[in-house]
Amino acid sequence: MVAASKSHGTPAAPASLLSTPREVPVTVGKGPGKGPAKGRAKRPVKGPGKSPGKGPAKGPGIVVASPPAVTEAQRAVLYAIRRRGEITVEQLAESLGMTVSGVRQHLATLTDAGLVASADAPRPAGRKGRPEKTHHVTAAADPLFPKAYGELTNQLLGYLPDDALASVFAHRRDDRIAAARTRMERHRGFAGRVRELATILDEDGYLASFEQVTRDTFLVTEHNCAILTVASEHPHACASEIEFIRAALPDADVERLTHMVSGGHSCSYEIRRRTAR
Repeated sequence: MVAASKSHGTPAAPASLLSTPREVPVTVGKGPGKGPAKGRAKRPVKGPGKSPGKGPAKGPGIVVASPPAVTEAQRAVLYAIRRRGEITVEQLAESLGMTVSGVRQHLATLTDAGLVASADAPRPAGRKGRPEKTHHVTAAADPLFPKAYGELTNQLLGYLPDDALASVFAHRRDDRIAAARTRMERHRGFAGRVRELATILDEDGYLASFEQVTRDTFLVTEHNCAILTVASEHPHACASEIEFIRAALPDADVERLTHMVSGGHSCSYEIRRRTAR
């Protein structure tokens, strides 16, 4: 039981359950002293099967949208439901030390957000009256629960010999380069191509921002590392990242300024347009 006395709506949740859902903001603007940044948008995170090129990828695929933000109390409710699979209001109230009315309020909010659904429970033989409802977590809430994809990936990569490991990251890099070039060909100007690169990185989960420092110099910053768990164990991941950026912008000199794996708060890249010598 979470609390000794029944609460009307704020059960305590373990600290490990309080991570916030991921949003993917796109910040595209000019550097300091040149006015406010222009444009800010939030877009769904593209899951497997979506290509960064034109149109959807062939074959099966899904787009996984970030779930809405939930409060600490609502997160505790979601975890209690997930542990039981299906649960009634009374069972949920008892497990969380809350009142039934408090639980109903949270369920109504979570249902409206598409994170919880209900169904009629099987009616025991001989029982009359309205069937009891049970509640379960929907697929839309799945991103709110812990995942260990990075650890699993590291385990699987650990079974590969060094040459095969390098080949895996090289194939990923080459696929990303080909897809990025398809999109960047639409932009005739250098600044437009850098902006498009930042958008691609943002869509890949890096929370990337774009800043024009001078006429021919730009700063692209990845505020999140979408593959940090893997990159911490396999240097090939970081090497392939900067190789991808350099290949996507063959007419630029690219220098990494900060590096999250090395202790930085972001991975930032100075991108300078290469002038003819």
